[in-house]
This record gives sequence, structure tokens and C-alpha cells, in this order.
Amino acid sequence: MTESSLTLLERARAGDRTAVEVLIARYLPRMRRWATGRLPPWARDMADTHDLVQETLFQTFKRIDRFEPRGEGALQAYLRQALSNRIRDELRRTKRRPHHDELDSQLEDPNRSPLEAAIGTEALERYERALSTLRPEDGELVVAKIELGYTNQEIADLFGKPTANAARMAVERAVVRLAKEMSKPVD
Repeated sequence: MTESSLTLLERARAGDRTAVEVLIARYLPRMRRWATGRLPPWARDMADTHDLVQETLFQTFKRIDRFEPRGEGALQAYLRQALSNRIRDELRRTKRRPHHDELDSQLEDPNRSPLEAAIGTEALERYERALSTLRPEDGELVVAKIELGYTNQEIADLFGKPTANAARMAVERAVVRLAKEMSKPVD
């Protein structure tokens, strides 16, 4: 039986290198899926998005003893936030240097991620804003299903739901709350 992320996290915070390696192996594919398309091609240089994800995870796990877990999904949310911050840093860094590539008129808008292309920039901003107002578990459920594409069984395992159907219902409730938040007028 595989250890829960909370158990591994406890061991990692106590200095267990094997637990850190298992956590990295567990979260690296998830974070790569989440990050795909979030760093536009024009912002990449020698490193691609996968390298950025890997570097962020290694740097985050170096300081994992400072992290205070607050539930099974807390680590994923923490890693996602660290990765979001790193992507924002990379975007700021690349905007400061001159861009010398020739423009190809056949390319799509390089400033749009696949999610932005699918739902539009304004809707993405409403989505991100609404997501930040949800209870942490609801936000994590939405991210797990919509952004990371987890199955209901994976979500059940990750969030300690008794069945895949229970996970599906929890996700549906979280999505309904998200939709209500997204429909609220922006102040």
C-alpha cells in the first residue's frame, strides 16, 4: 500500500530524503500537467516549462520543513502556488529583456495559454478570482478535476472520499460554488 502524502510529508519534514524523493516523484507529473501552457513560448529561454516545474519542486522541497500541512490536499495547493509564483517571476524576468525573434504571422497569439484560448482571458480572470474565494478543499477539488484531469477515483484517493461517486459529488458541489462565485459582479 502506498503511503499518504501527509505521512510522506511528515517524514520529509523530519529530514527523510527517501520521503522527499517519493513526494517529488508523485507530484512532478501532476505539476507538469498543471503548468503546461501557463508559460508562453516567448517567455522560455534555455529552460522549458518542465524544467521550471522540476526546479520549483526541488527548491520547494528544500524548505519543506517550514510548510505547515492543513489536510491531504494542502501540499498540492502549496506546490501549485510556488509554481505559480515561479512562472510569474519568469514572465517578469523575460519582459525586462529585449525580444529579438522574428514574428511569424501564422502563429497564434503567444500570450494566451490553452486555458485562456478555451475560455477567454476575462473568463480566466473570473475563474482564478472565484477559485481563490472558495474553501481550500473546494478549490483543490476543482483544480484536481478541471486543471489536472484527475479521475473520480484518483480524487477519492487523494481527498479521502469513500468512493469515486462520493468524489464526483464533492467535485460537482465545488464546481457549483465556483460557478456562483464566477457569476458575481466584479467590484
